Amino acid sequence: MFHVKLPEAGTLDVPRETEARLRAYLALLQSWNARINLVAQAPEEQLWRRHILDSWQLLPLLPDGVLADLGSGGGLPGIVIAIGREQETHLVESDRRKSAFLIEASRALGLRHVTVHPARIEAARLPAIQVVTARALAPLKLLVPQAARFLAPDGIAVFPKGRSVDAELTEVAPHWFMQVERFQSRTDDQATILRLSEIRPAGA
Repeated sequence: MFHVKLPEAGTLDVPRETEARLRAYLALLQSWNARINLVAQAPEEQLWRRHILDSWQLLPLLPDGVLADLGSGGGLPGIVIAIGREQETHLVESDRRKSAFLIEASRALGLRHVTVHPARIEAARLPAIQVVTARALAPLKLLVPQAARFLAPDGIAVFPKGRSVDAELTEVAPHWFMQVERFQSRTDDQATILRLSEIRPAGA
């Protein structure tokens, strides 16, 4: 498996142009948030840490290859990841207003490697996916089978999780086999990032 070092809390060691692109995305998010509910209202620097840095810290955990972000909402973490890695990225979002935002954000930020799918996850048509992400979408008992639908045989899933992580792992264990790696979140001391590999139904 991978050996990675996550960025320290509150830091973002990136070129100036990349940070400018992330700030431009945050400005778009705030602008659209006045019309549709993408994220909870908060001061800009709080949004920066809670959403941008929280999503950015996933990048060192991701292998190369096609990525799908399920239930992408306002593009967290999908748009942030797409800014950090110029590889084929698919954003799946069933809410038409949110998918319209994703399309506009991808256009405005020049993310030509991003494809937005305005569809329910179960109806989305995707190529073989190397890595699936999802943030604040659903418990593992729902996320794992959704990810397994799209993942290539050697693909992985990366899911940020909160305090319920242990209960969710216990709940899904009788039904799915997977290798589980855990990483402490650098932006929330109550959160864990799960990296799941070798996902298959129990007994398969």
